[in-house]
Amino acid sequence: MEEITTQRFGATEKQVNLKERFLAVRSRTEEICKPLQTEDYVVQPSVDVSPPKWHLAHTSWFFETFFLPKAIQGYIPFDKDFNYLFNSYYETIGKRVLRADRGNITRPGVDKIYAYRAYVNTHVVNALQQTEISDALREIIILGMNHEMQHQELLYSDIKFILGHNPIFPIYNHSCDIDSIEIKEKTEFLYVDQGIYEIGFSGEGFSFDNELNKHSVYLHDFEIASQPVLFGEFIEFIEDGGYQNFKYWHNDGWTWVNENKITAPLYMFKVDGKWHRYTLAGFKVVNPHDVLLHISFYEASAFAIWKGMRLPTEFEWEAASDLFKWGDCWEWTNSAYLPYPGFHAAPGAIGEYNGKFMVNQMVLRGASKATSAGHSRKTYRNFFHPYLQWQYAGFRLAK
Repeated sequence: MEEITTQRFGATEKQVNLKERFLAVRSRTEEICKPLQTEDYVVQPSVDVSPPKWHLAHTSWFFETFFLPKAIQGYIPFDKDFNYLFNSYYETIGKRVLRADRGNITRPGVDKIYAYRAYVNTHVVNALQQTEISDALREIIILGMNHEMQHQELLYSDIKFILGHNPIFPIYNHSCDIDSIEIKEKTEFLYVDQGIYEIGFSGEGFSFDNELNKHSVYLHDFEIASQPVLFGEFIEFIEDGGYQNFKYWHNDGWTWVNENKITAPLYMFKVDGKWHRYTLAGFKVVNPHDVLLHISFYEASAFAIWKGMRLPTEFEWEAASDLFKWGDCWEWTNSAYLPYPGFHAAPGAIGEYNGKFMVNQMVLRGASKATSAGHSRKTYRNFFHPYLQWQYAGFRLAK
């Protein structure tokens, strides 16, 4: 199970603090969904995208499955079918709807899912208002809140994919600014000396198990960009024929480009001679000073090779992270997603959270403007397959 170190409060104060944090996280998820119309809740245009209704239910299922039966004697689940419908990938828990079929769950309806959330909230709050809960249960609540914050960012990404594949590019929210991060400063390259660096999480606060254990790595001297790559810089790569020249691409990346007819980052289109992109605030002309988003690892690596540079490893990124501002976009690294020394998956269902995905994926570091407040740290290891573009991902260069 993810190791969690909680702050030291008195029992009553800990309960109140946890209850308020829990309700704030749960409220934030529903706030993200407020601009949606009912039809938006069910669409699944890709196997990698889950309908918003599914996210709302799955994050409730997590608390109902892992916390409530242990916290409340004789707890009665909201609906006996929900364990099958809203389990994501936990083989230990039982059978589940295939990921590609989540969009087929037209029923239960949206209203019933919100009733489910209210039911789970009420029971969790009642449990937290007991005189005292065990440290083990407190850890599950904290894990559940961080799990839900992960899904909050996935909600933004999935909602954008759903609306961005609607032929009329509907606006999610006119005031949503998470897609537009303008940087006008000139990129500098920051020198990092060779040496032994400590990598991984330690100390107080929450971390996922894939950030443990803290360990030493030796790094040769390197330079890393002071900021991520911008749209204007990547457009130069596009217009120089970057997507048509095999010499910049990994073999798998070149196959991906050709089989999928990829000619630009996701949501980018050339209209009447000008580059445009879809954002949650609408379809706009590209600002060349905005941070590049929705890029795959393949594209990031190809651009780096075109520039005569490379992507940093995740260890270089973490070692240098105090030298630059990060958090505008998730940043692809040149590191495969692998366990740290001493990693052990916990027994039971919770042990399935991270360890079983440590193959065929690449690590991203940092955070994005879609990342929930309080859910970022320099040791955080995000991970996705190298062809995926739908996340709020960019990159910075190294040499």
